[in-house]
Amino acid sequence: MRFKRAVNLTIDRFSSVFKLFLYRLVTDIIFYSLIYLILWYGLAFIMESNELAVLGSLIGDFFQAVANALLSGDFSALMEFQTLFHTALGNFIALLVANIGSIIGSVLGVAAMYLLQRFVNGLAVFAIGSTVNDRMSVFAKTRFSVSYFRNIGKAALYQLLYVPFSFAYDLLSVLVCWFLFFYVPSFLPIWGVLSVVLAIGLTVTMMIILQAFKMTIVSGWMPAMIVGGMSVTDALKDAFKARKGALHRFAGFLVACYLIVFVNVGFALCTAGSGVFLTVPLSYLFLLSMQFVNYYEAKGKKYFVDRNTIAEPEEA
Repeated sequence: MRFKRAVNLTIDRFSSVFKLFLYRLVTDIIFYSLIYLILWYGLAFIMESNELAVLGSLIGDFFQAVANALLSGDFSALMEFQTLFHTALGNFIALLVANIGSIIGSVLGVAAMYLLQRFVNGLAVFAIGSTVNDRMSVFAKTRFSVSYFRNIGKAALYQLLYVPFSFAYDLLSVLVCWFLFFYVPSFLPIWGVLSVVLAIGLTVTMMIILQAFKMTIVSGWMPAMIVGGMSVTDALKDAFKARKGALHRFAGFLVACYLIVFVNVGFALCTAGSGVFLTVPLSYLFLLSMQFVNYYEAKGKKYFVDRNTIAEPEEA
């Protein structure tokens, strides 16, 4: 029921997708341009190196080998990929180590731009979350610009804590998935293409599970600030204390994450990549709707699903 209500709220606020898309388009152009300049002037010798070219070509060859294996049944390229990739990665790491002194500044600059980009984009997500709450609480249609500037102080405080936490968690998730992809299959009594398929399956599954777990932990953080009017630290404490219904929330976010991956990948393949310009901001809006539905349900509060429907909490 919560999942269905979140879908209804997402459809009702579909216009927010275009606002979030335009906002992210502008900010991404600015920040990616700055990142490009940092990389070009600070790491030009690496960007033009043969080691990086080989590593990049191997990544492209991997997806081509997967496609060929599915179409023709020739798995020889996949069986050799792990050794080739390790060799190329080792050569690339050796290049980085040899020039470590000249790249530290560039790496720090890129990291700063990336975190600042997530911070600025998060301000818009917080503003959209506030419009979702206005719709659910009093069925008001708040303009994005009004919500953005009205909540910019709260949003900034929230992002100052959420961005580092999310970055550290995502980095840890990547390390776990790296281990699953390259090392776990070697401990199992299988070989060849089965080990590659298992590695891909384990990696994708674990990444989705970890993201669903993160959403379960922090899903009440933003709503507690917007709906409950709590401070950023009190809202975080409230989110971590919300153990009741945690399994229900996790199941909902797990299904949501699988659906988001399916929709984004499907649209990307069917539209030559252009579809993600809509599906990515739509994914953010849907996850926001899930967060606020879960929060209203946990607090036993009624809320509007559409103009003619006021939802009762499931436990009422």
